[in-house]
Amino acid sequence: MKVVAFNGSPRKDGNTARLLVAVLTELEKEGIETELIHIGGKKVHGCTACAKCFENQDRKCVIDDDFVNDCIAKMAIADGIIIGSPTYFADVSTETKALIDRAGYVALANGGMFTRKAGAAVVAVRRAGAVRAYDTINHLFGISQMVTVGSSYWNIGIGLAPGDVEKDEEGLQTMQNLGKNMAWILKKIRA
Repeated sequence: MKVVAFNGSPRKDGNTARLLVAVLTELEKEGIETELIHIGGKKVHGCTACAKCFENQDRKCVIDDDFVNDCIAKMAIADGIIIGSPTYFADVSTETKALIDRAGYVALANGGMFTRKAGAAVVAVRRAGAVRAYDTINHLFGISQMVTVGSSYWNIGIGLAPGDVEKDEEGLQTMQNLGKNMAWILKKIRA
């Protein structure tokens, strides 16, 4: 089994990445292969609603001059998908939103590519606005017929400067529980 995680923060070793690593560490302890992909800070296009993915049905977005098609391909073969984002003005980063919109549209256009995969949102926040970012990511999982994985609290860690989430004991425990829950659900789905 494999879980692919996407870091929508431009800070490769910032709070979002650290939260994702906490989840992935638990998955790896359960024998699940993981991959962390940094998408934040990269050139990305938003969805243009051209509907070419419905015409072509080739499991790709027609926009092919950025990294999103590589991400979609990784999502298609993974058993679990984790999308992490910092909180920007009470929502996800631009790169995260572009991935959600384009991957979601391509998946729908190609017969539900993500159906019955496990999905989890992970959000880093300074103080407020994280619940909306968390919801934004989870909407992709819902419309894609995925199993959304939860934890002992919302999958949120609090911190401003890179590394501050390391001081958020409850946030880190939430990420560890999320990893354990995702491993359990993946084993049930794939049994």
